[in-house]
Amino acid sequence: MPLANVTAITVAQRSPEWFAARLGRLTGSRADVIFAQGKGGAESVQRAGYRLDLVLERLTGKSMEKVFTTDAMEAGIEREPDARRAFEALTGEVVSEAGFLRHDELMLGASLDGFLGDYEELVSIKCRQPRAHLEFLRTRTLPRDAESQIRHELLLTPAKRHHYFSYNPDFPETMRCVLVTLERSTLDVRGYEREAMKFLREVATEEESLRTMDSFSGQAQRVLAGRS
Repeated sequence: MPLANVTAITVAQRSPEWFAARLGRLTGSRADVIFAQGKGGAESVQRAGYRLDLVLERLTGKSMEKVFTTDAMEAGIEREPDARRAFEALTGEVVSEAGFLRHDELMLGASLDGFLGDYEELVSIKCRQPRAHLEFLRTRTLPRDAESQIRHELLLTPAKRHHYFSYNPDFPETMRCVLVTLERSTLDVRGYEREAMKFLREVATEEESLRTMDSFSGQAQRVLAGRS
């Protein structure tokens, strides 16, 4: 099942090329923001801020993403290769890695943690902190932001299922790995697509409004210059 209308860009995550590929695109890691609401059902500050960031990236060609890492994030990055090997040992599958998936027609993209085969199945690998790992171990319930990201990734690929894998090597051996597999048919991918397209239309409208404003400003400046 090859990708349709999507280009896989082989770049290292968090590299300058990776940030450049993401410019102006709704990505999986921010997918949940488009559902955020403020008081009384009004648009949230987070959603409005993300929309403006994407507009600014399109206008300036520079990333608005905040580049910072906490100690917990650094630990997660360091443990990810071990977590990938633990997933492979548990399932007997070989995980392939992808730098960034860029939709050829829509301003969408995603950085996958991994995939199986020819994108038949996707993998999320999370090296979670002890409390979060324990909660997932107890409930087997995904965080809301994880579900939004999974639906986003399924929208970009033909994958029929998604494996969500939590790993923490500090736990006893039998508790280190927690795997939940979600079938595409159980997730409302079409509903997510509608909300994503609505958000992207809002971004495009705001971008066009600002470009039109710039055009009128340039015309006014030329008129004033001609009168001087």
